[in-house]
Amino acid sequence: MNWRLKGIAQKLLGFTPGGEALHFHLQRHLGGLRDFPGECRSKVQDWAIMMGHLQGAGFNCPGSRVVEVGTGWYPTFPFCFYLSGIDKVFSYDLNRHLRRELTVACAALLAQDLETIATLAGRPLEDVRRSHQRLVASLGTSEGFESTTGTVQYLAPADAARTDLPAGSVDLVFSNSVLEHVQTEALAPLLRETRRILKPGGLMFHSVNCGDHYAYVDPSINQLNYLRYSERSWRKWNNRFLHQNRLRAVDFIRSAEQCGFRIEVNTARPNEKKLAELATVPIDTSFRQAYTPDELCITSIDFVARKA
Repeated sequence: MNWRLKGIAQKLLGFTPGGEALHFHLQRHLGGLRDFPGECRSKVQDWAIMMGHLQGAGFNCPGSRVVEVGTGWYPTFPFCFYLSGIDKVFSYDLNRHLRRELTVACAALLAQDLETIATLAGRPLEDVRRSHQRLVASLGTSEGFESTTGTVQYLAPADAARTDLPAGSVDLVFSNSVLEHVQTEALAPLLRETRRILKPGGLMFHSVNCGDHYAYVDPSINQLNYLRYSERSWRKWNNRFLHQNRLRAVDFIRSAEQCGFRIEVNTARPNEKKLAELATVPIDTSFRQAYTPDELCITSIDFVARKA
């Protein structure tokens, strides 16, 4: 599919009554959600990768309170944390995207990952299984998982940059494939609020896919294609359902440091393949003047930062 057609279609849906429901329907049957078991499994793998980084920084699930930035259509990360014995998960989303059918399916699919979750959480497998049974049962009640589990709190519409949580009350703030979609001017307020609510020495983890997402639907372009456009020209292709701020990995690190965090893990590395792809794209002047080729070509980053 030509990426421009997708961009125009999403732009139009953003102004159409009922456009959000239609957009979800298209994603469910034609887009990234059509293979939901595979999509859900990939999110569990992302959670496992995050846990590896966090454990290296000294994070433990039991008794911890965590905040998720950007819940999305189904709560894989909150459910994995619940099964890990976490004390509380606050999951914030600007819009109420959570879908019951996907939430129920997600909980059921986690049955195949209980051993992995138990190992990473350092929790007895039987305890994880009992928690999973309670979770699945809760989704069949009118109260739902929030009231029944007492652990996961879904907050939407709500802004993670204005949480109203007490200062110094949270052990971890995290996101997965979210920061690349926030408005550029919203990043610093989000990081400042994160620092406010974190306990001294608390951790922040973000996994950011900072490559052109249109490349997933159009094989004729690569993940650096959007760097050819000026900020003014790119506004044409940003839309309600796919806003890409085009920030580079180094921007997230610099912003975190400026907001009082110490970087402990940074996976961003240039590689020859991406540098070769960069050479095929006529980079806009604004990017060429602001970044080195190594900084421009990086399209993903996981980072752990500690409240200094």
